[in-house]
This record gives sequence, C-alpha cells and structure tokens, in this order.
Amino acid sequence: MKIGFDNKKYLKMQSEYIKERFGRFGDKLYLEFGGKLFDDFHASRVLPGFEPDSKLKMLLQLADQAEVIIVIGADAIEKNKKREDLGITYDKDVIRLIEEYRSCGLYVGSVVVTKYAGQSSADVFKEKLEKKGIKVYKHYVIEGYPTNVSHIVSDDGFGKNDYIETTRPLVVVTAPGPGSGKMATCLSQLYHEHKRGIKAGYAKFETFPIWNLPLKHPVNLAYEAATADLNDVNMIDPFHLEAYGETTVNYNRDIEIFPVLNAVFEQIYGENPYKSPTDMGVNMAGKCIFDDEAVSEASNMEIIRRYYKSLLQMAQGDPVENEVYKIELIMKQAKITTDDRKVTVAAKERAEKLGVPTAAIELEDGTIITSKTTDFMGASAALILNALKYLGGIDDNAHLIAPSAFEPIQSLKTGYLGSKNPRLHSDEVLIALALSAIDDENAKKAMEQLPKLQGCQVHTSDMLSDVDIKTFKKLNVDLTSEPVRTRLK
Repeated sequence: MKIGFDNKKYLKMQSEYIKERFGRFGDKLYLEFGGKLFDDFHASRVLPGFEPDSKLKMLLQLADQAEVIIVIGADAIEKNKKREDLGITYDKDVIRLIEEYRSCGLYVGSVVVTKYAGQSSADVFKEKLEKKGIKVYKHYVIEGYPTNVSHIVSDDGFGKNDYIETTRPLVVVTAPGPGSGKMATCLSQLYHEHKRGIKAGYAKFETFPIWNLPLKHPVNLAYEAATADLNDVNMIDPFHLEAYGETTVNYNRDIEIFPVLNAVFEQIYGENPYKSPTDMGVNMAGKCIFDDEAVSEASNMEIIRRYYKSLLQMAQGDPVENEVYKIELIMKQAKITTDDRKVTVAAKERAEKLGVPTAAIELEDGTIITSKTTDFMGASAALILNALKYLGGIDDNAHLIAPSAFEPIQSLKTGYLGSKNPRLHSDEVLIALALSAIDDENAKKAMEQLPKLQGCQVHTSDMLSDVDIKTFKKLNVDLTSEPVRTRLK
C-alpha cells in the first residue's frame, strides 16, 4: 500500500499539542481518549503509514505525567458485550488492557463502572478487580442525563458518583469501546475537583472524523462506514463556523451534546473555555497527511471492506439492514463500487468461470494471485500456498506438501473428528507446510514468506469458516467475502 501519512511527524506534533493543551489548565487535565489506544488497525488502514500503536507511543512520551482510567458500562458487563475485532467481552478486555498498559510502562490508576444501577454482574466484576489490587469506582445512572443540567451538576447528579482519586496531572480516560461513559466520567470529575478547589480541564482526543479534512473526504466517509452501527454522522461544526468563520468537521454526538457541555462548564466554572466541539479536540492527524491520493484510495478500500462485513452479518441473520443501506449511500457519495477493489473482481470472475469457490490476493507489488477449491483443500488454503510460492520464487508446479500427506489428515478429520468436509482448512495446511519444511527447502522458503502477507488484500467468492477467518486475521490480511455459500459435492 502506498504510504501517505508521516507517522514520525505525527508522534512529535501530537505529544507537543497535548502538552500545550495541558498548560492551559491549572492542576489537572482529563483527556477523553476515543478509539483504540493501540492496535488501531482502522487508522493504519485508512492512513497508510500510521502505525497501529502510534497513539500509545505518543502517550508514552508523557508517561511520567499520565495515569490511565479505564471506563466500562455496567450494562455492557450485564449483556456480555463483545469487542468484535478481538472476540472477547468488554469486562475481559478491561483486564487485558490493564495488563497491556502496565507492560508498556503506563500507570493504570483505576477502573470506573459507569451506568451502575445495582447490576449483580457488575458487583462480581468489581470484586474480581479489587482482589487483583485494582481500585474500582462506581458512577450511577443520573436521571435526566444529559439534558437536565441543573440536576446533573448537583449533589444528586454528579455528586452521587464516587470521586476518583488520581495522583498525576494528565488523566487519560479510555474504554474497551464506544458508549462506555468516558465523557460523563470526565465531567463528573470536573465537578468533584471543583468542589475540592482543584482547577481541572477537559479535552478530547478522537482520531476520526478528521476535523480539517472536507466533510465528504474518503477518510471521513470511511469513519462513517466503520461506525454505521452507531448511527454516527459527520457534520460541519456549526459552533466553530459561527465563532471563527472556519469550516471544520465533527460528528453528530459531539455537536448534539455541546450545548449541554457548555452549560455544565458554565455551572462549574462560570464560563466555557471552548467555543465549539472542534475546540475541545487535540487531534493532529490531518496535519500529517502528505499524500492525499494515497489515503483517499486506502479509505475507499476500507469502505468497501466495511460494506462486505455488513453484508456477511446480514446473510448470517443479524438485523443490520440499516447499516448496509447506510454504507451503500456512503459508497455512492464516494463514487465507488465493489468492482473498484481488484481482488473482488478477480475472485468473482474466476468463480463464475470455474463454478467452484475461489479466492484472490493482491500482493504488495500489485500482483494478483488466485486459487480454487480442490479435492484436497479449500480456496483459502490454496491461496496462501500459491501466494507463498510466488513470493519465494518457487515453481508453481512444485508441491510444497507431498500429496501423500493429505490423505492421513483427511482420514483423521472425517473418520475420527466427525467432519463432513475432508478438505484442509488454511490452519491445517500451514501446519502441514511447517512439517514439510523440516526436510524440504521449498517448504522452508515458503514458510519464510508468511510475514509478507501482512496488509495484503484478499477476497473470497464464498463465505468462509471461522477457522479460515481466524487464520487470515492472524496473518494480518484484510479479508472480504461474498455473502454466499456454494454447495459442493
């Protein structure tokens, strides 16, 4: 993928800007951290050159001044809400995040359970964390939130919430996912700090939408596609336009909540230091794009991938029709179709010609490699082997795995493990390849090419098994599939 984002410039500029914002307030800054602190693969896909752990690296430059608060909604615990990208529940992700942050050198001060209303599962979670020596605080459901400002900013509103004890001047408030209550946690702390005579400020670090790109720029449209399930809509910030005569982009939830925020600030401090939602942000990503064409192309591909993801969910019975319709509208705005993705066209054309499931991969040099389902293996497994042969300069007719090795594996699957499908999945083929690499130079050379698959584009003409999907995910391949299943004999 062609690089279009200066990551080194971003790390320097972003940390300096946060320091500058911190200097505007006296004793403490609560920084609401939107999106993922690390493993931000959406950002790395739409801003080629952005490293998935860029925000973490940036924050580590401020590690001696910062502490982290992780926020989780009691409703998410009760409903066993999952992070789709990792396949784990929010409560398990909180524990994972604590361990990850600490291993990187960040200080995690506490966990806050928001929207608490006596949920027993939240009590169990709190007890579990406290046994690990982690401080846990409760924030409650506030009647009339977010519109009844006089009630919210009172002893019966924010005043009911536990005061979170912090020891460092920069407090980063993050969460496993959206809707966890990060902003409310920050505002509650401003109220409590003010009562204690501590001057605290608030800022928001949200990578998308990028405020200084046009409203319908592909990067911002890709954000809308990524959050289609949240009904987020990018909008021109009317408050910023009125205050400064400058057109900037924000999203509907921040714009809708700003009058409430303004009233909260005025009630706590007498005045609001910000004139618009854009003013609250500290995101410098837009200033680090040096090739607009590259990021636009990458963002258009992300929109198409998001579209296929929603189509697959709908095919599996999930009620996501509105998400599909919304992304279709976004694609029209971006003036793209699924045929703009080269691997999509390649896989579909070969499937139509052969009448069996097929797959296609676009390698880093732009080469398209295809595969088909055979008696021995599925199209995904065959695709990986074909790609590794090409990358390793291995003759296309060479056998990386001896044909005789397939039969005992197939017999094991169908005769002992109860599988009706004798064909090898991608993980089984990779294990067989690893065994062949012990005494076969071609197989060994092919194994060494696996890291080169990272970031490659793949499309399959059929829906894949969970096993194949997980294998591609582990290889860090960007995968899409047609929402159909071909019946094979």
